[in-house]
Amino acid sequence: MSPPRIVVFDLDGTLVDTAPDLIAALNYVLDREGLPPVPLKSARNMIGAGARKLIERGLELEGRETATRDMDRLMKDFVAYYADHIADASRPFEGLETALDDLEAQGFRFAVCTNKLEWLSKRLLDQLGLSARFAAICGADTFGVSKPDPAILRETVARAGGHISAAIMVGDAGTDIGVARRAGVPVIGVTFGYTDVPIAELKPDRLVCHMQELPEAVEALVRPPKSILTN
Repeated sequence: MSPPRIVVFDLDGTLVDTAPDLIAALNYVLDREGLPPVPLKSARNMIGAGARKLIERGLELEGRETATRDMDRLMKDFVAYYADHIADASRPFEGLETALDDLEAQGFRFAVCTNKLEWLSKRLLDQLGLSARFAAICGADTFGVSKPDPAILRETVARAGGHISAAIMVGDAGTDIGVARRAGVPVIGVTFGYTDVPIAELKPDRLVCHMQELPEAVEALVRPPKSILTN
């Protein structure tokens, strides 16, 4: 019996437009430090490497460096605020649920592999009514490693009941392309996420500009080559 086919999604900038709430939490922390807020538009591409890196980038804009002890305090403040406001303005990207419906009808199973903390990821997806759609929701703290370490992707697929040989990764940034390449998994890049390097330059196997394009992109990666079909 062949393993179930698994589509593994990044979360921030891939499944959900979380930038408004993440940047609001960053600005809450910056305000407590007496620093000016970061504009949402210019800060979107600061997202993607986890909360600690987001705070570091916010501080760097003002030429500030922070000791580890202070960073731990800022992280605690950030997470506490963000957890209480996690879905104030965050919403799934347009067309997501229809794309999932189409793929589910084709027999695909879904999982989330993110560098966000697992409990925050689950809280977000719970509040958006999406958690039940995923066989596994795994974060940077789930297995003690984060993307692009391939172990997090392999373990996420296993937790979802699949095998890495029957998995596809979908993401918006270099960490997603990197984890897929290291795990030997095909990868689809989305152009509407958060990255300081255009996703097309990272050369994913397929590129989608809207979630409505996702089922076709997935099908193209699992369809046997024409040479096999004609032999």
